[in-house]
Amino acid sequence: MPQKIIAVYPGTFDPMTLGHEDVIRRACQLFDSVIVAVASGHHKKAMFTLQERVDMARDAVKSLPHVQVEGFSGLVRDFVVARGAKAMVRGLRAVTDFDYEFQLAGMNRSLMPEVETVFLTPSDKYQFISSTFVREIAVLGGEIDKFVSPIIQQRMIEKVRSLGRD
Repeated sequence: MPQKIIAVYPGTFDPMTLGHEDVIRRACQLFDSVIVAVASGHHKKAMFTLQERVDMARDAVKSLPHVQVEGFSGLVRDFVVARGAKAMVRGLRAVTDFDYEFQLAGMNRSLMPEVETVFLTPSDKYQFISSTFVREIAVLGGEIDKFVSPIIQQRMIEKVRSLGRD
């Protein structure tokens, strides 16, 4: 029986956008199993805690049967190798993402030569969406329903209220 191919899609997902969800759906067409790896994001100031981001991601992908969501801290390399993944999925929105992602893929290849990095682009309608923009729009009271799923939108509204920014 052939070995099942596991892919890991790492990110901070603060919050998970429709673009992220689109990349996950595309990855599901290519791999037997996709693990969404929600990073603690020690280098970024996250709006949501790691557990909140994991919970939101699970809600967003619950209809996809071959997708798991796990939080992690530390090197993504350690996470990927521990899960036996053969691929790491990275989303590319625009040419501006490419330079950083290309360098990251090279570094990851050096750290784990047995794992391939696969770049996927979201649908045209999602290519401009970034979590940073979504957070800023939400904090400033703008509409985010075109950028995130309804469950994420509700969590964003609640978070903004809890921060006293509504």
